[in-house]
Amino acid sequence: MVNISSLTIHHSPFTIDHSKRYFIITTAPVLDAALKNLPAVLYCSLYLCRMILYEKFILNNGLSVIVHEDKSTPMAVIDVIYDVGARDENPNKTGFAHLFEHLMFGGSINIPDYDEPLQMAGGENNAFTTNDLTNYYCQLPAENIETAFWLESDRMLSLAFSEKSLDVQRKVVCEEFKEHYINKPYGDAASKMRELAYTTHPYRWMTIGKELKHVEDVVLQDVKNFFAKHYTPANAVLVVAGNITVEQVKLLAEKWFGPIPAGEKYQRNVPVEPPQTAPRLLEVKATVPLNALYKTWHIYPRLDKRYYVCDLMTEILGGGGSSRLFQALVKEKKLFSNIECSHYGSTDAGLLSIEGKLVNGVDMKLADAAVMEEIQRLLDEGITDDELQKVKNKTESMLAFEDMSVMSRATSLAMYELLGDANLMNTELERYQAVTAEELIAESRIVFDNNNSNTVYYFAGN
Repeated sequence: MVNISSLTIHHSPFTIDHSKRYFIITTAPVLDAALKNLPAVLYCSLYLCRMILYEKFILNNGLSVIVHEDKSTPMAVIDVIYDVGARDENPNKTGFAHLFEHLMFGGSINIPDYDEPLQMAGGENNAFTTNDLTNYYCQLPAENIETAFWLESDRMLSLAFSEKSLDVQRKVVCEEFKEHYINKPYGDAASKMRELAYTTHPYRWMTIGKELKHVEDVVLQDVKNFFAKHYTPANAVLVVAGNITVEQVKLLAEKWFGPIPAGEKYQRNVPVEPPQTAPRLLEVKATVPLNALYKTWHIYPRLDKRYYVCDLMTEILGGGGSSRLFQALVKEKKLFSNIECSHYGSTDAGLLSIEGKLVNGVDMKLADAAVMEEIQRLLDEGITDDELQKVKNKTESMLAFEDMSVMSRATSLAMYELLGDANLMNTELERYQAVTAEELIAESRIVFDNNNSNTVYYFAGN
């Protein structure tokens, strides 16, 4: 299970999770009609056996373009993903990637209002930012797809920079910062955990920014420099999916994106987090209703084979009401009102997290010890093949249902391509299936080393 606390969305508070694993399903209209009469579980299983079909080409300016045809829908999707996230920011000027996500909807030189033309064409749009990337996407009737090419290409070429636009979006982001991270109960917990767990890597600050002042102090030249550095064809992936053809997309991509100067491909040089050699503990007191416990351990990068082991590990420990932690600590011992285990889903080495709200009156250290007791039980007793197969089956089902929409498929293609290979979506499920019970326990012994742990005791100060 992936933790989604650091992902921000343009038009609303977070509602969807695009940081998860992705498995993409191609559609065949005749087969789909027959499949949809089957029971949901069988329908899902058959979907997982199918491969997505796509074509990729690269424009002369370096823009990677991926096309996925789906004739079963009247809609088309354009997804533009930029290889820039919060990890690419100056430690003294954080929050830029997320602020820029908002600025991109402020209009370009030739199109003062991005939303109005898209809505007139029957479309909708949104965007999200993570520590690793920034993604923009829109969906509209396929016959109006050129409107989306026009809009996306113009803001990549000539985003309008003005003091007025910056002032408006700066205020929006500052209010979002206050609402979700300062005034909201437990809103600063994730930020405090990142600061505790990371000493070197820029994952030590949230996507929204390390502190409000960084956003408040942004000036226009900062914005222009950030745009010139990161928002270029050489630093982007364009995915077009839906009721379109490869030939059509080639013509439109060349027409609208081809003339844009390539820019320089951004060369990432992110400092590597050194191995943690001692446990870390932070105690916090705030005006919140209940005490809360937060624990993290460092795990592996997104493309590491062990990432998939840890992903399944989180499902066994805290993936819902049937998980070990919930059954033992919520239902049986009644120490927590809720508890879950997740991971950050980040591209570079991330964190595995356990967090829960304590039942009123339960001692914090007792609750912490109970969590560690369940982890030790996992290490001592291991897991059965049936328990492992259960979470693998759950993962298969989630992957199938997540990407049944053409919008999700487009986003997944873009994200996998940014990782290095769009075809990973057709092979990644095999990596989950290959995990053994022995591997899972062996990695658990490494991950849950006490010297690799970070703990926040979040006390209710009222």
